[in-house]
Amino acid sequence: MTTAQQMPDILSAEFAADPYSAYRVMREEAPLIWHEATKSYIVSRYEDVERAFKDGASFSTDNYTWQIEPVHGRTILQMSGREHAVRRALVAPAFRGSDLREKFLPVIERNARELIDAFRTTGTADLVDAFATRFPVNVIADMLGLDKADHDKFHRWYTSVIAFLGNLSGDPEVTAAGHRTREEFAEYMIPIIRRRRENPGDDLLSTLCAAEVDGVRMSDEDIKAFCSLLLAAGGETTDKAIAALFANLLTHPDQLAAVRADRSLIDRAFAETLRYTPPVHMIMRQTTTEVALSGGTIPAGATVTCLIGAANRDPERYRNPDAFDIFRDDLTTTTAFSAAADHLAFALGRHFCVGALLARAEVEIGVNQLLDAMPDVRLADGAEIVEQGVFTRGPKAVPVTFTPAG
Repeated sequence: MTTAQQMPDILSAEFAADPYSAYRVMREEAPLIWHEATKSYIVSRYEDVERAFKDGASFSTDNYTWQIEPVHGRTILQMSGREHAVRRALVAPAFRGSDLREKFLPVIERNARELIDAFRTTGTADLVDAFATRFPVNVIADMLGLDKADHDKFHRWYTSVIAFLGNLSGDPEVTAAGHRTREEFAEYMIPIIRRRRENPGDDLLSTLCAAEVDGVRMSDEDIKAFCSLLLAAGGETTDKAIAALFANLLTHPDQLAAVRADRSLIDRAFAETLRYTPPVHMIMRQTTTEVALSGGTIPAGATVTCLIGAANRDPERYRNPDAFDIFRDDLTTTTAFSAAADHLAFALGRHFCVGALLARAEVEIGVNQLLDAMPDVRLADGAEIVEQGVFTRGPKAVPVTFTPAG
């Protein structure tokens, strides 16, 4: 087995600047690496990452006890068996079908419109700062029926949690800020949850308070932890996906023109963005037994860092994987937002992202409204798209120019 000393280090500045080159070397020469600094085994090939997500007998989410519980509390991600099945059944209906269509599409449409109204007459915008980083957080706060005046607070909490989760080098200040956020969020949410139990409304928080499956209801702590998870996971992924989708289309003008002319291609553009530049580049799992993968064997009880960003560009799975191509025929758009997806950006198996359809709705509505407001949108002169992040990754800025609405 290769050690990290012989390979591009995932904690190095060089890796952060261009992980894709490192991913290629890992897949080809060292598909299994022991990484001392993170005390984990790194896997990079599609077949190995897919197995880590789908093989519930050999891989668990027990690592989340130390990885995410300190900031969220105990969440559905850590549960297994019946406990997981019941909790997922309690929350899933709100994120699909009639609830999503009737309750939340108007919320998504309104939030997109409000953000775009602030710049549609200016002729210039940074789509990251002006739209992507605000849009999903605002949507989630609205879905939960929370005060719009608290959106900035939510944005600060969400930024702190994401920094904690991506703190692979163990910066103590980032760790401390994450712990503070958990306390602040609990102080904010628990009283609201209790009030909503007494006076329910037509919002997601009230739905979670009232939900019951097999006689089981969610506790105040369950609901708070889920809301914290929703804020971080739902905010960060959709934020970076929208920014990356536009960055990819703006740097491939022929594909941007195709999407502008045929909005049904937005799904294809989103699915290909999730493959080509996924918002989450790595997810950890823990082995429950000794497991043989490409390049060697991992012992039981070990942490495994699954490189989604590498697996999604595996040439054994995708033709010409380093090309952005919304028309590729080896990525299935019809299943891209379900547990049958053949990209890995939402994970797979029983912990497949419960909010995938919400993310799809946000992207579809957001991209449609942005293209309507900026029909001739183009990258600002001299602009260069620079990605940032290691655990999660996306464009630092997407500066655009367009003819302002009259």
